[in-house]
Amino acid sequence: MAVRHQLIERAPTALWTVLKDPSRFADWVVGTSNSAPREGRWPELGSSLTYTVKLGRKKAEGFTVVRRYEPPRYLELEAHAGEESARIAFDILPWGDDTLVIVDEHPLRGLSGSLHNTVLDALIQIRHRKMLSRLAQLVEEEAAASRPANAGQRGDAPPPSAVTGNPQSRKR
Repeated sequence: MAVRHQLIERAPTALWTVLKDPSRFADWVVGTSNSAPREGRWPELGSSLTYTVKLGRKKAEGFTVVRRYEPPRYLELEAHAGEESARIAFDILPWGDDTLVIVDEHPLRGLSGSLHNTVLDALIQIRHRKMLSRLAQLVEEEAAASRPANAGQRGDAPPPSAVTGNPQSRKR
């Protein structure tokens, strides 16, 4: 199975801010570029976006359709490139102050759907590792950039010393 997880050091709302922006899709999905809305209002059920898939010097147009949209917990997509299609499911879990993202991808149609095997799953795992790392970095950077300058390091709460006082500063 091509299932992978990533802990993102931000709340689920910060992750959804990135997932809801169709122009950011190519920033975190490995192999895609130039994403743009296609139909509907991304990522509502049935909406879609387009992008370019780059494989070396070759380019192909692709599109992704939202098949399940249940925020804040689930987002399932069907990606199409040529005759190929795949199901990509995101399970989004609050994990303390952070977010645990579990992605599960399986080919549906085309040659990869017919020849789906453990080797293909291993390749998808490598792609997911990079994709989830990019997504985490993007979410964490955007959340850090949008927090007030006087907020705590992660923007969640002030540091404990600001609330309770720092015992080290009370030396007499």
